[in-house]
Amino acid sequence: MTGRLTTHVLDTVHGRPAADMVIELWRLSSPGEERTLVVTTRTGPDGRTSNPLLAGDDLHPGVYELVFDVAAYFAALGVSTPSPPFLDRVPIRFGIADADAHYHVPLLASPWSYSTYRGS
Repeated sequence: MTGRLTTHVLDTVHGRPAADMVIELWRLSSPGEERTLVVTTRTGPDGRTSNPLLAGDDLHPGVYELVFDVAAYFAALGVSTPSPPFLDRVPIRFGIADADAHYHVPLLASPWSYSTYRGS
């Protein structure tokens, strides 16, 4: 298998990559949606993780969830938000159908909004 899963995060408040944001990757079982933590990592200076979240034989078809620690990232930068924050940990649930494909799941985030898409 040659597929991989990657991500990056853009800070839309400051107009730059979101460096040092914590990201968790979870795998979900189908019927009960039991979650299994696959990896916890942080973004680097370019807003990307240093390695693919999954690659090669570790990438399997199924349902996954990326959880981005948005509130902690903005709090560390001193961005003033209410308590509790409007956005805290942002989950993005998605499916992988082809273990040989590249799945890229970026996040564009502020303390008040986010968007994502399947990138390349």
